[in-house]
Amino acid sequence: MTIAPAKLSDPAVRAFVIAINAGDRDAFTAVLTPGATMSDDGSDRDLADWTEREIFSVNGRMAVQTESHDGHALVAEFTNDTWGAMRTAWRFTLAGGKISRFDTGQA
Repeated sequence: MTIAPAKLSDPAVRAFVIAINAGDRDAFTAVLTPGATMSDDGSDRDLADWTEREIFSVNGRMAVQTESHDGHALVAEFTNDTWGAMRTAWRFTLAGGKISRFDTGQA
């Protein structure tokens, strides 16, 4: 069972997922605060490098299975051409209606 991205509760998180699934770098960047940060499996990563390598250059896609914490936490099947499909958890910190940090990792 998946949740359609358009049905996600938080507008910024909804835009984040829609941008990833569309491969839209500009829309993805627009939903982030300047200086936004992220981590993968507990280690801080360079956001621009990581998103290019794990999402945009390898056809990354999210199929959201659950959302919690007012839409600021997701469990999704994340798929890309490098790693295939994996169950992942995503947690979002927002500031001024935009994402200032996201943390992801295997769920």
